[in-house]
Amino acid sequence: MSNKEVKAALKSAREAIKNKEFKDALKHCKAVLKLEKNNYNAWVFIGLAASELEHTDQAQTAYKKAVELEPEQLLAWQVRWENGVVDIIYFLMLLLVQILLPRQPFGNGFVCGHQLITAFEKAMVLMDPVPGEQHKKFSADYVKCLSKLPKDEPKMIVACESMLSLYPNQSYPLEVLCVQNEGAVSCFSRLLDLAPNSGLGHLGLGTKALQEGRFKDAIQDLTQGLKRLSSSTGWCSLAEAQFKMQRYSDCAMSCSQGWFTLLYHYVIQIPDCGEYYFFLGRLYWDMGEETRKDRSKAHTHLLKAAKLDPHLGCVFRYLGHYYRQVANDHSRSRGCYKKAFEMDNTDAESGAASVDLSMEQDDMDTALAILQSVIEKATPGSAKWAWMRRGLYYLKIGEYQQAVADLQAALRADPEDWVCWECLGEAYLNRRSFTAALKAFGKAHQLQPSSIYSVYQAAAIKQTLGKFREAVAEYLQITAQQDYVPALKGLGECQLSLAKCLMEDCRDKGAIELIQQAIQNLFRAVEMRPDMSCLWKLLGDACTAVGTVTPNSVQVLVPAPLAGLDPNTQSHTLNQAQTLKVGERCYARALKLMPEVPSLWNDLGLNYYRQSSLSSFTEDNLTSPSLLLEKAQQCLKKAIMMDSDNHSYWNALGVISMSKGLENFALAQHCFIKSIQVEPNNVVAWTNLGTLYLKNGNIELAHKAFKIAQSLEPLYVNCWIGQALIAERVGSYDTMDLFRHTTELSTHMEGVKGYAYWVCSTLLDKSNRDSELYRYNIVQMNAISAAQVALSKYTERIQSDPDAFIMLGFLNEHLQLKRQALKAYKRAVDLLKSMSSTEELAFALGSYGRALCTFGQSEEAVRVYNSTPLQELSDLAGLALAYCRAGLIPESIKAYERALAVAYTEKEKAYILTALALLQHRQGNLDSAKTLLFKCSMLKEPISESLLCLCALGLVHSDATLAAAALTELLKQGSASVNVTEQQCLLTCALLALQGNYSAVQREASRAVHSNPGNPSLWALLSRLVPQYYPKKANSYMKLICCNLCVLQRALLYSGVNQLASGRHSGEDSHRNALKTMQRAESPLFSLLLDDPATWAGLMAACHTENTSCYLSGAAPSRQGLEQTLMSVVSEKGVCVCLSRPLAQALEGWVLKQAVTGLMLGGQLEQAEALCSQVLNVSPEHPAVMLSLRQVQCQRLLLAGRGTVLPDSVLEQLHNTVMLNPTNLGAWHWLAEVFRSQGLLVQAVMAYRQSLQLASQLGLHSSQVASLLRLALLALGNCMAGVPGNEWTDMIIEATTEVLKLGSSPMALLFQALLHYVTKMAARETRRLLERLAYAQDYPVTVAQVSSWYLLRHLHAKNDQELINVLLQHAKMKGDKRLLEFHSLLASSSS
Repeated sequence: MSNKEVKAALKSAREAIKNKEFKDALKHCKAVLKLEKNNYNAWVFIGLAASELEHTDQAQTAYKKAVELEPEQLLAWQVRWENGVVDIIYFLMLLLVQILLPRQPFGNGFVCGHQLITAFEKAMVLMDPVPGEQHKKFSADYVKCLSKLPKDEPKMIVACESMLSLYPNQSYPLEVLCVQNEGAVSCFSRLLDLAPNSGLGHLGLGTKALQEGRFKDAIQDLTQGLKRLSSSTGWCSLAEAQFKMQRYSDCAMSCSQGWFTLLYHYVIQIPDCGEYYFFLGRLYWDMGEETRKDRSKAHTHLLKAAKLDPHLGCVFRYLGHYYRQVANDHSRSRGCYKKAFEMDNTDAESGAASVDLSMEQDDMDTALAILQSVIEKATPGSAKWAWMRRGLYYLKIGEYQQAVADLQAALRADPEDWVCWECLGEAYLNRRSFTAALKAFGKAHQLQPSSIYSVYQAAAIKQTLGKFREAVAEYLQITAQQDYVPALKGLGECQLSLAKCLMEDCRDKGAIELIQQAIQNLFRAVEMRPDMSCLWKLLGDACTAVGTVTPNSVQVLVPAPLAGLDPNTQSHTLNQAQTLKVGERCYARALKLMPEVPSLWNDLGLNYYRQSSLSSFTEDNLTSPSLLLEKAQQCLKKAIMMDSDNHSYWNALGVISMSKGLENFALAQHCFIKSIQVEPNNVVAWTNLGTLYLKNGNIELAHKAFKIAQSLEPLYVNCWIGQALIAERVGSYDTMDLFRHTTELSTHMEGVKGYAYWVCSTLLDKSNRDSELYRYNIVQMNAISAAQVALSKYTERIQSDPDAFIMLGFLNEHLQLKRQALKAYKRAVDLLKSMSSTEELAFALGSYGRALCTFGQSEEAVRVYNSTPLQELSDLAGLALAYCRAGLIPESIKAYERALAVAYTEKEKAYILTALALLQHRQGNLDSAKTLLFKCSMLKEPISESLLCLCALGLVHSDATLAAAALTELLKQGSASVNVTEQQCLLTCALLALQGNYSAVQREASRAVHSNPGNPSLWALLSRLVPQYYPKKANSYMKLICCNLCVLQRALLYSGVNQLASGRHSGEDSHRNALKTMQRAESPLFSLLLDDPATWAGLMAACHTENTSCYLSGAAPSRQGLEQTLMSVVSEKGVCVCLSRPLAQALEGWVLKQAVTGLMLGGQLEQAEALCSQVLNVSPEHPAVMLSLRQVQCQRLLLAGRGTVLPDSVLEQLHNTVMLNPTNLGAWHWLAEVFRSQGLLVQAVMAYRQSLQLASQLGLHSSQVASLLRLALLALGNCMAGVPGNEWTDMIIEATTEVLKLGSSPMALLFQALLHYVTKMAARETRRLLERLAYAQDYPVTVAQVSSWYLLRHLHAKNDQELINVLLQHAKMKGDKRLLEFHSLLASSSS
């Protein structure tokens, strides 16, 4: 229809209105609107026609549309209605409110608004009736108009109140009041009373509750209000209340709803704003999957935004998201991303998505062009997405160096991007930079601990580097979170590799545990992916690996489905044969998935070979070894048919062909040669070829083959074993050296047994002990220890070889490993009892009996020896020794006499006669013992041991003549061995002590050490003699002894004892003292000393020394309360080391005495008495404990009543108690002190003389000195107290003279000087004696200080001021403050 037609239609409509044909007019107007939607006249005519037809709403809508189209036209405003003026005014005002007011903000004068209000007011005056429906509607519109005028708020409130008074049931004026006056709670309450479901009322009350902090009420009211009235401010208030209540997820949802409401309002208000449509579409996109897929929401609004604003790049980015993720239209998506990136080249998300889609569609040129353009413009530390994607591109095409560089540039932009770190790790890994890759994956895991991939790759790298234990820890970290098949596979591989490493070291039990774990983990992987052949292959490898170890040690827990049992049952324990059978089934399953893989056929053949090598078969495996070998041979042939260029397949076929059961040596030779032809540098094939030649007796060809193998791989142990076997066969001296070399290379069963055999053979041949070959092979090469370690591994795996156990026991005996030797011999005997070798059983029984006797099980040793034929000298001698150690002396003598009858050599007879002499002496037959020993010395081949026994016999019975004569003869023989030298030195020192030549004891020991400085035992002897016979030199000897005892763990113990003897405590030296040394001896570094009771006794003595030093210096002791603890530890350790009863009893008595003395020094007499009573309850016949108890009780009596005289009955009881301990020198000293305290000086002197006599009898040099000095001190006290009589003076002179005869003694010199001071105070000799002690450099401090005191008194008496000044100056230099104070007192008293 043309413009003419439109005009014609409008003309027809006008004519129809004039003719009052309003329906026809409507038809003509609608026809016009179909052509011109915004035709102003058509809309006016429709309004006229509709109003005449009483279609008020349609008329109102038409007029409104006309006014909107052309507000300046008056035609729409000049319409008349027949209904009256009020209706016309009302209609016009309504149009103004709805049309003009939203368009014009009434900026300056609000003229139009005020005129409209005036028109409303005049119209309301004309309304009738009031109240009425028309008036009510007119009032509501009047209130609505007022609410839109911000300056007329008071008038609006009055209008609302007026309307409420006329129409109290109307909620609209209350709603207007609530909106205009938000703080009025009464308005909201009135509104809810009038309309309980009013959304505005609930929103108002909720907002007020939020302001007052009533968050729970606010959430309730706001939620109810928003159900009926959606408001952005309401959603905001609800979100704030939910945030305050820590309901964060609800808060986020409320924020989204509020944002949506606000955006929807803006879209309605400004429908031509593309940015608002974008925000609304983005909100729909962010609201979740459901709104994303709804085309009418996210997609529609985004398209609308793109149409309204085609230059808004973010709109196209989200459209790209929609087409990519929802519509799956990658072409459109790529176009949208490309357009978004072209509009904004800083939009990394669009650029990255565009590149990703280009790469997915293989349009690499476009992708690289985009990346290159971005990277060229990028500044350092920016454009991460471009660097990263180009790095991934280079990683994909194999340019790893460039990939590393680009990924490093990406990380400079964002060092916290864990994905980029993982990509960099991949690049390093492909570049074979494993350490850098580990660091990269470690950083990725640090940034994202939940990422499994980085942990898996780190574990895989460690597995590649051979760090299997670390890799296992990483894999377990993954599998603990989820069953990740690659991690389970890697875990199984690592555990299998660890098991193989343990099996190489013969640690079979640990290897079986690891194999079992590997099977469990691989089965978990197979359950998830049964279609993967590699998993079945690994399971087969794990099951086949058990074929290396001994059958007895294989007990593998296998999942029931894998073992062919009901899947609902638990795991089943399989033996070696059953586990190998499971491995066979696993290989078959792998072959079913991939039948054309030759390595699987090779593995299956090796599995059959392992099964055939088992010596016994279970009931469920009835296949014979020959049939299994046939199957193995067929499998290997199948593998060779598929891949004939694999040398390992030919080698495996050769090994199977030469096995027992087939022994097709020609085929084996062909296979080995073929393997060498395929791979000339094939050490395994050359070694197997040499073994084949050696097996057939062709030594020359075997030697050549082994020699070539050695040249190819010098560290391959099997070829060295072959050469050792050849050397053994031809009788070469290099045999033992070759076998030793095999044990150094690896633990191979054949090499270990061969080496152990040659070591034991060499040890048994005593004729070559002085040869150079023996010293090299046995001593220099530490052969015994090496063979023992290697053979222990051998017997751990092969537990059915009695010869190996016999050799192991023999080596353990040489190493003094008594318990281990006993176990080895017992195992050998048990194995041989089931065999028919009588001769070997007799030898094993003899060795077992010897081990039992050495271990202290003498009765069992007698039984074992009696089970032998007793035809060999070693068995008879062993039986005699077992009888002796069991206490059966007569039976032992008879056995030795039988041994003497079968002895062949003079030396054997000499040893037996010496043993008989010892037994005779034990029975008290001294003369018989001497006769037998003299008879030994008259033989053609005398032995030094008989002379040693004769000398010891003289020493025990105090026969110095006999001991000296025997020792002289012994020294004529020279030092036959190291042990004899030690014994000679010990006997010489004992003889000198017996003769009373104590000073020569230390000199003799020093001379022996000087002659043999490399002998640690002599140094140990010297360290024990010095503190006993030369205590003042103990400190100087200590350093020298420790330096030469460094090879012994007891060096620290000896050092501590010497420090105790020299009185070295922490008060003198805080770093080097007895306590520090003993504490070092008890550190874990010296674990062997921790079980030695001597160590703990030394620590106890050191603590006592420290406490005593503190008491003497007036300081508080710092180590109290340790006595009972250390006492229990010493007793416990004494039981552990199985001390003899006399020695154990003596140790217990000493420890108790030490503990009691410590408690008494601390004044804890009750605890000391309780301790003694407690020990007596356990050992009531222990005299030392009774003595300690009496000492404590006596001390308590003396302290309870000072000056109280003890009754004679008590003194008699104390004397009787001491008599029960006749060899206890300390007891006699204590009894003498008790007598002295009671004034019984004669009895005290008698007690000291008794102790002196006892010390002389026991040969205790230091105890003799102590008794003499105590006796001199007793006499000196009486002299200084003025007791009449010269006997005390004579006693001092006699005692000190005897002390000085025994050796130098500062205390004896001090007593002589004090005697001169008492008897001849003014004499010059008195001053000379005191000065010699006071100014001495190497005398004890106490001696120097006491002599200084008496010298000062002597000089004061003579008023010799010059010498007094010299003495005081010396005191200042030495720090003797007490002497200076004493001088002040003397000076003040004299003045």
